[in-house]
Amino acid sequence: MLILGRLACCAAGLAALSLVAWSEPAAAQRVIRVGQADTLTGQNLPELIAMANTEKRLGVKFNVIALKSDDVVFQAVINNEIDIGIGDAYKGIDTLKAPVRHFFLLRRIAYFPVVNSEFYKTWKDLNGADMAVHARGSATEAMALQMQKVNGIKFGQISFVPGSEVRIIAMRRGTMKATLLDLPNTRKLTEEDPKKFIVLPVETQSASDEIFYATTKFIGDNKDLVQALCEELLRSLRAVNADPQTPARLRQQLGLLKDLPKALVDDITPYFEMAVPGGLFPTDGGGAAAAKADFDFLIAAGRFTGQGSDYKVEDFWDLAPLNSALAKVGKN
Repeated sequence: MLILGRLACCAAGLAALSLVAWSEPAAAQRVIRVGQADTLTGQNLPELIAMANTEKRLGVKFNVIALKSDDVVFQAVINNEIDIGIGDAYKGIDTLKAPVRHFFLLRRIAYFPVVNSEFYKTWKDLNGADMAVHARGSATEAMALQMQKVNGIKFGQISFVPGSEVRIIAMRRGTMKATLLDLPNTRKLTEEDPKKFIVLPVETQSASDEIFYATTKFIGDNKDLVQALCEELLRSLRAVNADPQTPARLRQQLGLLKDLPKALVDDITPYFEMAVPGGLFPTDGGGAAAAKADFDFLIAAGRFTGQGSDYKVEDFWDLAPLNSALAKVGKN
């Protein structure tokens, strides 16, 4: 069974978020440490299902750890405190020339700028105002930076408040007046009070939100494992796209997220029924096309400079595991 827990680290002073569940691995089993910048919910079931199936195939265990930001996840990967990160390593690779590569696109961006219309009605109204995003180094931060450039404004402050569920509560209470929310929480908030909470216009996004990545050494030393994980991720995401009820059903069959509160359990299928038509889950693992779309997005956000053609896919992605997985599972 998947291990979902805390990370005990010293060198980087990492702080993990709350436990979801815990079970001890058998002594002889190898544990693969996976870190992501959020608490684990039903929205994480596609990757948890893929990891559970990889465990069955290879006899390993995945220890999935919730950390406080994407930057912390990246730091843990390069410090060898976790083996695989889920998030976005582009800026770290570019700035530090770190020997890290992406290998599978899990989710595309699907965040929307939601504001309290009692204070803001247009992008120009947000000039000098505060904007809340998920975490430093996250896709939401990049999106906020891009929106500043596109709309010719400057936020007073970009604050970091992990979790759309947390930000929606702050919006209801009035302690937050502008934020980026994921698809289900955007719909939830705007349907509660469509006059008070509105979505500002934003261009359609094709950039990556969450990508699997690891050091080049880990990928090179664990080719079979990384390829098997890519294969199971392809199968999992294709199953979700074919039937949004799949995650809830397999959660019970595989015994995943057993301690998830009932309210979050009830949200699983509605979330995937909204997310699948929105194109959140790619069925091809991303690859070179995703990398090129990400270059354009990061340049528009001001996190990269120059033109997309200035950046090489191979400097940010190792395509070999995904290509091998596609050859075995088939291109969709």
